[in-house]
Amino acid sequence: MNAFYCSCHAAENPTAYKNRPTAVAGSPETRHGVVVTASYEARQLGVYTTMTVAEALRQCPQLVLIHPDFALYRRYSKAVFEIVREYTPLVEVFSIDECFADISGSSQFGTPFQIALEIQQRISAELDLPCSIGMAPNKFLAKMASDMKKPLGLTELWQADVPHKLWPLPIGDMFGVGTRSAEKMQSLHIHTIGDLAQTDKQRLYDWFGKRGLQLSARANGQDDSPVNPDPEPLKSVGHSITLAEDTATLDDLERVLLNLSDQVGRRLRRHQLTGRTVTLTLRFANRQTITRADTRSSFTDLTEDIYDSAHQLLLKHWNGHRAIRLVGVTISSLSSETGAVPIERQTSLFTSSEHTEAEMERIQKRSQLTKITDKLRDKYGEDIIVRGKMLESHESNQLRNHRSRGTSLQKDILE
Repeated sequence: MNAFYCSCHAAENPTAYKNRPTAVAGSPETRHGVVVTASYEARQLGVYTTMTVAEALRQCPQLVLIHPDFALYRRYSKAVFEIVREYTPLVEVFSIDECFADISGSSQFGTPFQIALEIQQRISAELDLPCSIGMAPNKFLAKMASDMKKPLGLTELWQADVPHKLWPLPIGDMFGVGTRSAEKMQSLHIHTIGDLAQTDKQRLYDWFGKRGLQLSARANGQDDSPVNPDPEPLKSVGHSITLAEDTATLDDLERVLLNLSDQVGRRLRRHQLTGRTVTLTLRFANRQTITRADTRSSFTDLTEDIYDSAHQLLLKHWNGHRAIRLVGVTISSLSSETGAVPIERQTSLFTSSEHTEAEMERIQKRSQLTKITDKLRDKYGEDIIVRGKMLESHESNQLRNHRSRGTSLQKDILE
């Protein structure tokens, strides 16, 4: 999709946003004030992603700023994928605004170009959204093709096209090569995709391991990864927040941890999963980042348990006065066993200690209460019932606002 977030707002409210320089961003007063995406009209006037709001307004005083609305983006995203699925069931969602579609069994709808053109026209006519589509024999080349012309591109990239269409591109433009990898490759005199394609494979293996061989194959147009319509199982569930102001106040950090743990627990229970390893991420004012993990003695989906582990990690690994800029809480080692299940109960069905019985009673009461509060929040909204500390006004309360919070890669919300 082209400038997807801005395009969604233009489609939803054309009078306010269509054909105008717009940017989805946060508030200029906070560190959230960064341009997430800009319309093509704004890009032509020098506005680009990652600009601060202040910089963008200096560059383009007439820029219209829009606060994120992830509920809107999710609605349009689902509608786009529904259109694509009318042509093939083999659709792999890559992000909120990208997917791969295997149309090898869809010849009844026409040639690949005819199918792509019809999909593009329908998305424009039915949703008023622009998109670019790449046609190729595999996922890597299709992704590269889709990026070659924006907006409203229709690009074919077949194996015979690789030397003259793909190889001249800078190595940093290659799908799967990040900024650091590109810098390392450039230091090794690999400046274009063609340079990579023609580099000795043994050298690539020595420099990058198996990843080097995979990138070499892709640079030569080879990719045998199938289009997988089934979402991969979640490996972890996490949330993080960048604070508007650095903080070294324990009370503030505890409130942040509780809001993070609350939303991690909510997502975990929504997927009927439990987890055992809680990871705390802290980024300090000097941008140093640490991650510390605690593996619990039981699998859990309870907010209280997630918070307890994160809180213990904070007290253990924070000296109490270093200013913190970002906080994240993640739970992993996931299981499809629902509810909190002590490890000792899993390993011994005959354990009957008073400690274990008391623990099971605690878990049962909390689980029953959590089910009730989840149902209420599902029906009436996240703020209908919250823990006492979460009632106090704090910027981390925005984590409960699913309209303004989200990421393009958070695919479980599209299921």
